[in-house]
Amino acid sequence: MKPFYFAILAALTWGIAPIVEKTGLANIAPLSGVVIRSFGVLIGAVILVAFNSGLLKSVFKADPKTMILLAMGGIIASILGQIFFYNALKEGEASKMVPIAGTYPLVSFLLGLLFFGESFTFVKALGMGFVILGVFLLR
Repeated sequence: MKPFYFAILAALTWGIAPIVEKTGLANIAPLSGVVIRSFGVLIGAVILVAFNSGLLKSVFKADPKTMILLAMGGIIASILGQIFFYNALKEGEASKMVPIAGTYPLVSFLLGLLFFGESFTFVKALGMGFVILGVFLLR
């Protein structure tokens, strides 16, 4: 499958998840929601390992630096980011909070320029300008 279609499927699943989560947050504190969501991630990881025989071996073959960096990404995105997102989602409108939280590509774009020397093009700048305009219009 082409990367474009995987990205579309990711957008669909990430678009559905906040609707389910906002409903789930109705009667629970956001921090409790993050913990429960994390159990769901753990269950999903166990299922992945159970149905992919070589996966666990592959995980433990990763070098320590790789493991630390990916674990840090999990803590940053799935714990810290989710705490901020659930607080916004519980009190705000999903139709506003999700797109605003979804502007993380702007941060990644800027950090990619800074740390990886990625190219700065007119098309990328225009896209990021539209992201900023979108946030401004939704506020």
